Amino acid sequence: MHDAPDAGAHRDGGAMFEAAELDHKVSKADYKREETELRRALLTAQRALGDRPRFPVLILIAGVEGAGKGETVRLLSEWMDPRFIEVSGFGLPTEEEAAHPPMWRFWRALPPKGRIGVFFGAWHTLPILQRVLGTLSAGGFAARTEAIMRLERMLAQEGVLLLKYWFHLSKAQQKRRIRTLEKDEETSWKVTRYDRKLFEHYDTFVSVCEPFVRQTSTAEAPWTVVAAADGRYRALFVGRHLLGALRARLDAPEPPAARPAPAATVPDKVNVVRALKLGREMSRAEYDRRLAEAQGRLARAARHKRYGRISVVAVFEGNDAAGKGGAIRRLAAALDPRAYRIVPVAAPSEEERAQPYLWRFWRRVPRPGRLTIFDRSWYGRVLVERVEGFAAEPDWRRAYAEINDFEAQLVGHGAVVAKFWLATSKDEQHRRFKDREETPFKQHKITAEDWRNREKWDAYEAAVCEMVERTSTREAPWTLVEADNKFHARVKVVATLADRLEAALKAAK
Repeated sequence: MHDAPDAGAHRDGGAMFEAAELDHKVSKADYKREETELRRALLTAQRALGDRPRFPVLILIAGVEGAGKGETVRLLSEWMDPRFIEVSGFGLPTEEEAAHPPMWRFWRALPPKGRIGVFFGAWHTLPILQRVLGTLSAGGFAARTEAIMRLERMLAQEGVLLLKYWFHLSKAQQKRRIRTLEKDEETSWKVTRYDRKLFEHYDTFVSVCEPFVRQTSTAEAPWTVVAAADGRYRALFVGRHLLGALRARLDAPEPPAARPAPAATVPDKVNVVRALKLGREMSRAEYDRRLAEAQGRLARAARHKRYGRISVVAVFEGNDAAGKGGAIRRLAAALDPRAYRIVPVAAPSEEERAQPYLWRFWRRVPRPGRLTIFDRSWYGRVLVERVEGFAAEPDWRRAYAEINDFEAQLVGHGAVVAKFWLATSKDEQHRRFKDREETPFKQHKITAEDWRNREKWDAYEAAVCEMVERTSTREAPWTLVEADNKFHARVKVVATLADRLEAALKAAK
């Protein structure tokens, strides 16, 4: 247990919430007069959002208990088309959710472009509650806050219209609400034991939330504080703000299309690819012996009683025809097929293009006791998308930090992240391409695109060098595999993964 934060000498709601505690009221006549036009305008904006799905809308609902959050969301669903609004409520993590990194459940529920998503109890709720109750230290809360800000920054930069509403009641207003509801038999059921318990912690709650709201109200994702005492004022305020944000984004010009990155040269002295001795020799006899040994180690590690405490993410990238498929097959041969999954990654589907680029990979994150093999991965953002111009330069440049953050979350939740770059020489690649063209059962492996990519060899090499430099971390290092000799490459891959698993099992004692 950690000490709960000191409520300090705050007034009812703290300095940041002063305006929300003023007496905001709207008459019934004024409300009716404005409601009709506001509903029409919101429906029009929602249709425009769906007709040209350029961005998604994500609404976060937070604040004091009993401040009308649920009533406001129900009203918005009445004012707009509820078929295109997905409301997700997040309480304590389920068993399945707890088996994955904390952000996993939120990534799975993100709305696609053209749709509106509403999150009750989003990523901020649990750390705030834990801090209020004293089960999360100040340092732990600060770390969670930084993680939240990184996620929101990434979503905003990926084009998500992120609207965050903090519903506020003063302590006196919340007390009056509870008493009013309890006096009436028809409404007394609305006040739960949980509501009463949270009211007892009101001062501590505000002492935690006020600095949190201030710190996380960023340029990309600001909080909008809602004065919630008067229901009609609250509804019109949120409706107007939502409409203004929608219209501003809908009416803004589309960003220019991405352009291919210029070819870059990497000096030999820092070129990690050219520094590799690609032609490592290995005889068939040595290969058979060393592969069997490595597969045996890997199999024993995957059957260890502590293996159920860790998950494994194996990432395979490399030059075309570098032998990724062959290495994956030798790795998989040592494992129980029920305990691993191979995810081949191609160009994103329409569904995947409607989401931030990491969405399709977050969905595939394994739970403890499972291994997921990615044949190509999220590194496409800083490789093919960079070189071919599918991503704008600001997008692929910020992706290095986003990828490091993603992998750090996996490792922080007990995953082993093993990343392999299989490198071949340009001459060896040419030999393998010709072999594929001339061998009937290999012809499906070679395409015109493979030959075209060879023309950008230097640009891809520069991208690989920068990728390794920026994303080979202590938690998730790159293993560079000399792949001109397939025997050597396969043994190195299997042996390296066995090493990583054995070290993780030892650390899991």
